[in-house]
Amino acid sequence: MDIESSPQTSGHYPNHVGIIMDGNGRWATKRSLPRTAGHYEGVKAAKRVTSEAARLKIPYLTYYVFSTENWQRPEKEVAYLMNLLATRLYSEIDFYKRIGARVLLRGDSSKLTKKAYDAIKVTEEATAQFDQIIVSLAINHGGHDEIVRSVNKWLVTRDSSQVITEEVIRANLDLSFIPPVDLIIRSGGEKRLSNFMLWDAAYAEFAFYDSLWPDWGANDFKTACDDFAHRARRFGRVTYD
Repeated sequence: MDIESSPQTSGHYPNHVGIIMDGNGRWATKRSLPRTAGHYEGVKAAKRVTSEAARLKIPYLTYYVFSTENWQRPEKEVAYLMNLLATRLYSEIDFYKRIGARVLLRGDSSKLTKKAYDAIKVTEEATAQFDQIIVSLAINHGGHDEIVRSVNKWLVTRDSSQVITEEVIRANLDLSFIPPVDLIIRSGGEKRLSNFMLWDAAYAEFAFYDSLWPDWGANDFKTACDDFAHRARRFGRVTYD
């Protein structure tokens, strides 16, 4: 697929789905397990959902893996998450290839551990030729941070007479060739964005579910997409029945 092109959706399903994978820690706590066990199970849930997204021909899928605020979590948990990225991504490359997924990083990579960064880069390179679905991993991502970095990129290259516009900010966002998100799903019962893809979420539809992320599977994802298909999106316009 041409990196500048946009695949077509199937029916009325969303073109781009963003997922806030909430509830891993609570899932583990309910089972008297360490929080890290919930994160491990959350990876399995992501594989089930990604497989279903590919089956439904959803072109773009973005997971909120690690936010800019998550560095404030206990040091042991942060270290586990970085190590999980550094080790698990390698073993998932065959899975991504099997479903035709291209994997990309969305976020500021400068603060990642070297092992986590290397694993992401290897995965990106190994899946670069696939185009069935693009899976973006939002790691050290924050909507505020992404907008600030976009403006700073522009400031470096701008002509002194230029003023910033919405188009300029959008063009300098991470993975700017990916269209704005159509549907944002959040598991775990909370009803907030938590600084996720703030610019691109301007006209997104939202779907909040009480079920904890490690319990998610193909049916949950399809239900959310089916619900989206029945919504009317007006983008500020008026429609008449």
